[in-house]
Amino acid sequence: MPATVEFRPQQHFIANAFVDSLGGETFATLNPTTNADITSAASGQAADVDAAVVAARRAFDEGPWPRMTAKERATVLRRIAGLIRTHASEFIALECLDIGMPIAQMKGLAARAADNFDYFAGVIEELAGKAWQTGAFLNYSIHKPVGVAGLIMPWNAPLMLSTWRIAPCLAAGNTIVLKPAEWSPLTATRLAELMAQAELPEGVFNVVHGYGETAGAPLSAHPGVDMICFTGETTTGQAIMAAGAPTLKRSSFELGGKSPVVVFEDAGEDFERLVDAVVFQIFSMNGQRCTAGSRLLVQNELYEQLIEAVAQRARNVRVGDPFDPETELGPLIRPEHHARVMQYIDSAREAGARILAGGQRPERLPDGNYLEATVIADVDETMRVFQEEIFGPVLVAMPFADEAQAIRLANATPYGLAAYVWTNDLTRAHRVAQAIDVGLCWVNSQNVRDLRTPFGGVKASGIGREGGDYSFEFYCEQETIHVALDTPHVPRLGLGASA
Repeated sequence: MPATVEFRPQQHFIANAFVDSLGGETFATLNPTTNADITSAASGQAADVDAAVVAARRAFDEGPWPRMTAKERATVLRRIAGLIRTHASEFIALECLDIGMPIAQMKGLAARAADNFDYFAGVIEELAGKAWQTGAFLNYSIHKPVGVAGLIMPWNAPLMLSTWRIAPCLAAGNTIVLKPAEWSPLTATRLAELMAQAELPEGVFNVVHGYGETAGAPLSAHPGVDMICFTGETTTGQAIMAAGAPTLKRSSFELGGKSPVVVFEDAGEDFERLVDAVVFQIFSMNGQRCTAGSRLLVQNELYEQLIEAVAQRARNVRVGDPFDPETELGPLIRPEHHARVMQYIDSAREAGARILAGGQRPERLPDGNYLEATVIADVDETMRVFQEEIFGPVLVAMPFADEAQAIRLANATPYGLAAYVWTNDLTRAHRVAQAIDVGLCWVNSQNVRDLRTPFGGVKASGIGREGGDYSFEFYCEQETIHVALDTPHVPRLGLGASA
């Protein structure tokens, strides 16, 4: 798809109809390869959010969706999965254009979006409660939908990450108001069109575009919303939690990360695979991923060899047009984000760290938000590049002496989403993985997800777990029913003389 392709303005999707903002407000979405406008999108305000919540509330309180059987809802989810696969090329082109994702990587993410619907259709059909028989009682639990969900989603992989939440939310019988990131609205609008084609009942799925301050904030605070799911930056998550507190909304937050890659000296026995994993985990998805292995901690004996090998590979990472199948690293999402990442690189340079690769815009790409794959060596734990999430193709590295120091450095940031441990010592692998304060740890591997496992972080990286059955701990209420099988004794009160 050429970058000059024209799009109609992106509208909200409320009660199965595409509509403009009530006040007529719009904003532009930009092509990150040029920063030229792609098209405009409706900019939601409190009134637009209210209209969407009213539609979702009516669909939940009065409509058929929550009252369908799990099998009936699963049938619709599988229909949505099929439509995504049929239109995969459109989703791939839209996301490459909107966020600069390299097309070779976007193909896998589009496939995962369809898989999310198929997978959770299967889970909801198999989901069961528990039963306990105790003497004269049978006690059992059932899963029930919660109500209206506000889903506030990120811009770095909007289709895949949104469907990761939309699919279990719908499977459970809830209704949705989706607020896509304002920097990446295109695939949400197309997904809404397919939801209508899949014959999802009116009001079950709604989309309100807009900024966090004008659309996300009123959605977080709306009394008609029962739960909020947010993926994004940690301070924004804190504000969303505060907004939902007065109405006691349940929340699931997947926030920032500064994931360590801890490499022990003995991991050098499989050196090339180790280098492959380190490079992939920081430079795929343009470095804009929450689980990026952004801190490389290497035992002294292997440090210089590994950082030089990684830097050499970084120098060869192909930066360019996201529609070129050979491109490995596309542009960052926006010029202001590019400037922010450059400030981090400059701060490391000023603090005395070594820039081994990258650190600047490629000379042949003067336009757009391009940045070379960057490797910064000899950082220390006081530097901003060690402590703060950069969210770009920037790897920082430092050595460690022994296991105790490795664990201390791995835990020496506010974040705790993912970690990666490389060693051939089996007992050390388990010991270190369990000692690092994260929600997810891979041993001798990059991030390879199993959809059945719980996903989420600790500390400033989030609250809650999703994935497999764990998703339904958030998207379902559990009710316990106690049935008397006999005639249990009832204590008799109030039989004495009246006062």
